[in-house]
Amino acid sequence: MCGDLGGNTVARSASIEGGGGGMDGQHSRRTFLNVATAALTVGAAAVALPGTASASPARRRVPLEKISIQLYSLRSLLQNDPEGTLSALADIGYRKVELAGTYGRTATEFRAILDRCHLEASSTHVGIDGDLNQAIADAKVLGNRSIVVPYANFGTIAEWEAFAGRMNTAATAFKKAGLKLGYHNHDHEFAPIGGVVPYDVLTAKTDKRLVHLEIDLFWAVNGGADPVELFRRNYPRVTQYHVKDRTADGQMVDPGAGAIDFPRIFAASCHTIREFIVEHDQPADPLNTAKVGFEYLRTVRF
Repeated sequence: MCGDLGGNTVARSASIEGGGGGMDGQHSRRTFLNVATAALTVGAAAVALPGTASASPARRRVPLEKISIQLYSLRSLLQNDPEGTLSALADIGYRKVELAGTYGRTATEFRAILDRCHLEASSTHVGIDGDLNQAIADAKVLGNRSIVVPYANFGTIAEWEAFAGRMNTAATAFKKAGLKLGYHNHDHEFAPIGGVVPYDVLTAKTDKRLVHLEIDLFWAVNGGADPVELFRRNYPRVTQYHVKDRTADGQMVDPGAGAIDFPRIFAASCHTIREFIVEHDQPADPLNTAKVGFEYLRTVRF
């Protein structure tokens, strides 16, 4: 669902669980594809100047409760002052964060800081080749609803296929614990190996009912992929976005300061995205990036 300018919600034709059998499922999927195809015609390129004119007035917005930030962006501050940093994020307006470690604190200690700052850690980045039981236990303490694999890289398609199998095994264990498993991309997943694209292997070989996709929009564009096409091809598995911007010459910048056409992407996909997560891998001023990103997502219309 996406918010309109009045703060209400606009129901979309296809839900995150949609695409099922029967006439209703078929009609819902046809309706979604028609909507997404129409949105695709607004801008054919994955990278365009922000504010490109659209075919209809921009009325939708990102609901405030769906705005989050990946704490990796603030790692330089969190190591020494987690409470002050998280309190500053709450003052900016954030109510959700995505974790990438607990910075020398136990899960219990970090959860207490989150609670004092009135922040929810809805998801966390964790690998699946370690102790799954410990990952599950920590996620439960932290209040996570999902666990996202932050990085994987292999030199052969056979290794990517084997990794997909491990993802399915882990996802089954996480589901039993009430958690969802996702995968976060970089750009190398879109570089063919022997003519085969690893991202296609990963999405084909993982169970779409168990493994969702967190698309990092900077890295997807950097790898030559069109985020709207990725969303359409993998519907309804894409439920999280990492919102980081890219200049035309490939520099990473704060959201809204580059050339990625976020309104085009959001217009085509906002009905199944549950988190829009601000991120910058190497910010010069982490808290300023956090503020700029929040304000961009709060004010962007599509």
